Amino acid sequence: MNKIFRDRMFKNILFVFFLVVIALIMVNVLHNEDTYNLKLEMLRHKYALKKIPSVNHSKLPELNKAFKTPQEVTESCLLCHTETHKEIMASSHWNWERVSYVEGRGISSAGKKNVLNNFCIGTSSNQQSCAKCHIGFGMSDNHFDFDNARNVDCMVCHDTSEEYMKGTSMAGYPDRSVNLEKVAQSVGAPNKNNCGSCHYFGGGGNNVKHGDLEVALNSCSREVDVHMGANGMNMDCVACHTAENHQMLGKLYSVSSDNTNRSTCEQCHTNTPHHSNVLNRHGSKVSCQACHIPVYAKENSTKMAWKWSDAGKLKDGEPYEEDDSLGNHNYMSIKGSFVWERNVQPDYIWFNGTADQYLIGDTIQSVPVKMNTLHGSHNDRLSKIIPVKIHVGDQPYDKIYNRLIQPKLYSEHEGDSAFWKDFDWAKAAEAGMETSGFPVSGQYGFVETVMYWPVNHMVSPKEQAVGCAECHTRENGRLAKLTGFYLPGRDQNKTLDGFGYWMFILTVFGVFGHAIIRIIANIMKDKFEKQIINYKDHKPED
Repeated sequence: MNKIFRDRMFKNILFVFFLVVIALIMVNVLHNEDTYNLKLEMLRHKYALKKIPSVNHSKLPELNKAFKTPQEVTESCLLCHTETHKEIMASSHWNWERVSYVEGRGISSAGKKNVLNNFCIGTSSNQQSCAKCHIGFGMSDNHFDFDNARNVDCMVCHDTSEEYMKGTSMAGYPDRSVNLEKVAQSVGAPNKNNCGSCHYFGGGGNNVKHGDLEVALNSCSREVDVHMGANGMNMDCVACHTAENHQMLGKLYSVSSDNTNRSTCEQCHTNTPHHSNVLNRHGSKVSCQACHIPVYAKENSTKMAWKWSDAGKLKDGEPYEEDDSLGNHNYMSIKGSFVWERNVQPDYIWFNGTADQYLIGDTIQSVPVKMNTLHGSHNDRLSKIIPVKIHVGDQPYDKIYNRLIQPKLYSEHEGDSAFWKDFDWAKAAEAGMETSGFPVSGQYGFVETVMYWPVNHMVSPKEQAVGCAECHTRENGRLAKLTGFYLPGRDQNKTLDGFGYWMFILTVFGVFGHAIIRIIANIMKDKFEKQIINYKDHKPED
């Protein structure tokens, strides 16, 4: 009997084990991830065909003449586009500010007019140089006439000849080499070169500020950016940053505060872009960029640190520069010392779309000074994990008034208190703050600052997306610095982990216990049936 019992038990356990193995094998064999995404295919069709202009501007008589000034080009444009200047003059590209509600400030305006950063600090008193990235002509000081339609620069956004460029430190006027007649006859929808002429070069050079916006995007591969890659969809900026009445969709987080008019991945890809429900559920707390931009600054380096306190050193009485092996400036007498990086893994923060900025005149509340604050937390239902570039450095501040200084940096000649000419911080601070309308104490120092730049471009092909184990891991995960919530695979919770452990143990015991009970039940059934048969065979006859 014992031998029969053991044989049957062994056979049943072997049978259960065999079924489990077969089931696991079949799950893997039959699971075929569908890589064909109909939503993506529809988007590819939508953007594959480029719009053909319905007007040939070179045939318009109003544009076939010699232009002595760029304002004359604008006047010719307005002969047909009679009300367009009103749309442009209502935009933040023109006004350099937006009015919105900011928690703690109320209704306030923020923009290049009054927001400071930890790169070239700010525009006030430096418009002659900074206006190279303004869509107007003649912004040489704080008294620019924002109501003069003649000074709207149509060409900077609509030139398709790729010959138009703003002059260096020319208050927004075009370079003297520009052929105004050719450019005026070559206008069309904005392309990458138009947008990039400003947005690629913020902070004084290619890819200095953003880290994910640089000139390489004009002719990059899919590996650099799947949207803008020349061997991919070759999309222009305005494919995502659409416009209605010249109000562009999308805002720069360093100078915008409210969560409206943002440009998002979901506006094209929807909230359920994946075949996997698990991945789609991640979208409630994880931004698309967090997974699909594993690194930024893929082609050219980006600036990660800037120390203004090192500026002003001279050699033989003259300013100088030092470059690294890639041609990046390690040191400039006019700006200080820098740290550059390429192929940078982003940092990650919670962000709900609202922000605050350091405005000129604000009192320093903490050190390092946050040049912008991106609001959000795990407990905020509108917040998602986003990738950011964190730029650190130091810059001048007033020790008595306890606020950052807007120095005068640019001037065409020496003796005008501009730091880039005279290398005197005291004079530059006094001149810059006086122009900005704030008093100075004459006692200045340098304070550490930090600034956050969301990373939204340089989207990698899906094969290069961030893997699960890069975040759900105990050691050196991408989200190691992002605390305050439970992340499976990274964090330990004794109660939860203990519950999971015992559930697993009980499940295993349940499976094998059930099998053993079935085996014993079958044996007892056979034994009982044999006893019945034996009883019937030996039952005495009546």
